[in-house]
Amino acid sequence: MRRREFMLSAGAVSLGLSALPLGRTFAGATKKPKILYFTRSAGYEHSAVAPVDGGPSISEKTMTEIGQREWVEVVATKDGRVFDEPLDQYDVIAFYTCGDLCNPESKQNTPPMSPDGKKRLLDAIAAGKGFVGFHSAADSFHSQGDRNEIQTEVDPYIAMIGGEFVSHGPQQVATMRVTSPNFPGLKGVADSLELNEEWYALKNFAKDMHVILVQETEGMKGDCYQRPPYPATWARKHGEGRVYYTSLGHRHDVWSNPLCQQIVMGGFDWAMGSVDADLTPNLDQATPKANQLTR
Repeated sequence: MRRREFMLSAGAVSLGLSALPLGRTFAGATKKPKILYFTRSAGYEHSAVAPVDGGPSISEKTMTEIGQREWVEVVATKDGRVFDEPLDQYDVIAFYTCGDLCNPESKQNTPPMSPDGKKRLLDAIAAGKGFVGFHSAADSFHSQGDRNEIQTEVDPYIAMIGGEFVSHGPQQVATMRVTSPNFPGLKGVADSLELNEEWYALKNFAKDMHVILVQETEGMKGDCYQRPPYPATWARKHGEGRVYYTSLGHRHDVWSNPLCQQIVMGGFDWAMGSVDADLTPNLDQATPKANQLTR
């Protein structure tokens, strides 16, 4: 399949974004890139993935609209049985999930992922499948042990995604610092950006991650933020697979924000192999006290 870019064309917005020449060409392309967007919630169900009047959720609608505009097929499902089927047809698997996805109980009474399906997912990524995780994808398949402590052994899924949810405080305007300005989707973005969002406190960071955006915690309201800065968006390799995670995605206006769309679609671009990026591990340089959960 030809190398393709999956990046949103967007103009300037009020968050420090300059004009962006993000045109794309599909001349001669014969097959659309295909994304599996999995949104099962075995724990808390975020409104961004909850059905709206029996139809698609806000995030599913946004993903589908971007896909239609950018000539990318998006398949959205909450059915965990999809991982018992061949995954070769997908270029990227995206998660906006929550809880133990093998748990038969879920908010929408959807079939769970089987233990073998979980293994098939991780094996597919290790073999080269791209993966993108939104927000509570890091609140899925928790590691054993105290949630408020660092674990030396983590769940295989957490090892793949590269970090794990601890808790969150009240929604608030906070700052994310750009540490990888040349990563796809970051062109033209200022050195830092402020957003109103539900910010995740995270832990158990993979040592080989390439940090893209850092959560600046100074002045934030909530006990879970009384700690040094830590990664909020990152990329890493899991075997041969490209893994991208961002804590963004709780609020509906984040999904409709052109800058946030640009950042995330840059992640998709990279995850599906359309563009390359510097993946030099920088956890210790960007966030030297990331695994310190208190000040």
